[in-house]
Amino acid sequence: MLEISRLNVEFTTERGVIKALRDVDLEVPRGSIVGVVGESGCGKSTMINSIIGLLAHNAAVRSGSITFEGSDLLQKSQRELRDIRGTRISMVFQDPMTALNPVLSIGAQMTDIQYRDPIGMAQKKQRSIRMLSRVGIPDPETRLENYPHQFSGGMRQRIAIAMALQAEPALLIADEPTTALDATLEVQIIHRLKDLQQSMGCSILFISHHLGVIAELCDFVVVMYGGEVVERGTVRDIFHRPAHPYTIKLLECDPARIAETTRALPTIPGEIPDLVNLPPGCIFADRCDRCIKVCREQIPQTTEFAEHHWARCHLAGSMAET
Repeated sequence: MLEISRLNVEFTTERGVIKALRDVDLEVPRGSIVGVVGESGCGKSTMINSIIGLLAHNAAVRSGSITFEGSDLLQKSQRELRDIRGTRISMVFQDPMTALNPVLSIGAQMTDIQYRDPIGMAQKKQRSIRMLSRVGIPDPETRLENYPHQFSGGMRQRIAIAMALQAEPALLIADEPTTALDATLEVQIIHRLKDLQQSMGCSILFISHHLGVIAELCDFVVVMYGGEVVERGTVRDIFHRPAHPYTIKLLECDPARIAETTRALPTIPGEIPDLVNLPPGCIFADRCDRCIKVCREQIPQTTEFAEHHWARCHLAGSMAET
């Protein structure tokens, strides 16, 4: 469905050129859910904006390709991208409290975004009612006339998902859609999203900081750090046989894995490297407790050391075995 190959994106700033993405590879198989996880600043948002063609004015794609349904999105004009966005590719944004227009009713917003479809207003309204019902909004026909402030945060996020899926896209991009919700609502949204994906057959690229959500929802996982994809594989491989030191550290920091009561949560020592002045070797070397000489001298290549399991580390194969 979607294949990103050797993608390099840079931002020109007063400090210099920020190498935001470097040789990023990612695949979203048809009908699957792929999770992308990593610290803030790892490049997740830049990757999403590259896919939908909404990079900032100071950004430039230096090389690579983004192939969607057989054609390279980077070679398309803005008009062609506008025809794809909202129809073949839809997006659910991070904050449900600001994703909807506060001065328009839900019904007006849901029918407005169907402007491309050559059907009558009554049919558009009925489609909106059906989608609200599918995401679990009670009495959807009446609630269609309500405004965003009349809904809770969880219900607003369900509405945002309904709007994104209304056009039956081939690919849904969900940018941390549960971050602003409490734990109970988060579980509800995840289960609802999974049910909708299975019934509609679309693919989902799911961005999150929450490892538990990734494990619950996704089929495949992509781990990003400092603008690079450091590991990718099936959800079982990533959570049970992590092969990159960063993935191992990330899993160790998951509060759900803490067995004993403690006042100090585990962290990864050190800081994310300066993307203007990159280190000569591995991007994670300064924070890695398994770093050896070659790690500081040579940039590791992405290696498939097991079926459907890749890692960008000089020691990847040996660490997966341990």
